[in-house]
Amino acid sequence: MALSHDPLWPRAGSWPAVDGEADAVLLGVPTWRTSLSPTGAHATPSAIREALPRYGTTVLGPPIVDLDAALRIADAGDIAEPDGDEGEAETIACVRELSGVTRLVIALGGDNSLTYPVALGSRATGLITFDAHFDLRDGVSNGTPVRRLVEDTPARATVDTARIDPARIVQIGIADFANSAAYARRAAEWGIRVIPLDEVRRRGAADVVAEALEIAGAGGAPRVHLDIDVDVCDRAVAPGCPASVPGGLAAWELRALTRAVAADDRVVSADLAEIDATADAEDGRTVRLAALCVLELLAGLASR
Repeated sequence: MALSHDPLWPRAGSWPAVDGEADAVLLGVPTWRTSLSPTGAHATPSAIREALPRYGTTVLGPPIVDLDAALRIADAGDIAEPDGDEGEAETIACVRELSGVTRLVIALGGDNSLTYPVALGSRATGLITFDAHFDLRDGVSNGTPVRRLVEDTPARATVDTARIDPARIVQIGIADFANSAAYARRAAEWGIRVIPLDEVRRRGAADVVAEALEIAGAGGAPRVHLDIDVDVCDRAVAPGCPASVPGGLAAWELRALTRAVAADDRVVSADLAEIDATADAEDGRTVRLAALCVLELLAGLASR
């Protein structure tokens, strides 16, 4: 359905290609080939871009802020084939290059395997995840990026990379009945700070985010990557996430957490993961939530 036009109501999206410095840059990283469950996640970056014009660019505040007026936003297009050793190396190099010209790289996935090369590309020293799952499995898949950031070295990386100290990793929204005891023990043994779903709700977004940023943003020259795995949400609002379960975060909770983390200067990159646009509800609610998370990231950046 064609969207209406109103010159006094600018729509989000359709940002120009990268040309010099920018405050934020979008990059499509449509990983999907190693997913543990069948997925069409490679279709998601373009679907998010198509959903963005459904929304405006105004943050009501106060003060009122027009994101397009407050920020220079650009779009770097997609990594053509981000899976495999060569795809990971290309993604790392691309994010590294973009990190030199922007304050925030926003990677549109794709399954959760994109978190590994994007975090490495942005030289992240700390990691915050919004996720129902630990992602600490062995091997290479969408269930392994956190373990790989702690243990693995990229096979074909064309730039220097560094592993992330697990003591600077915070996992927010980890859910009961969505993980195994073995991986829960692995997280505990490595010193990863886990803030389960019930604790998030008991404490509230502001308190949880403050702790997460203190941990992930510790040390000299901190650089934090934010992984937004949308399957942390309730399946009613994220049916396009293969692993979402009933009882997860509400859409407003994810949006509040996202804006709060993005408001911190130490956050240099973020990804949106685990959405299968081809399996979304007819009304596109999962993809639309992802588009709103892009805008929440930009709103947080504008508030710095």
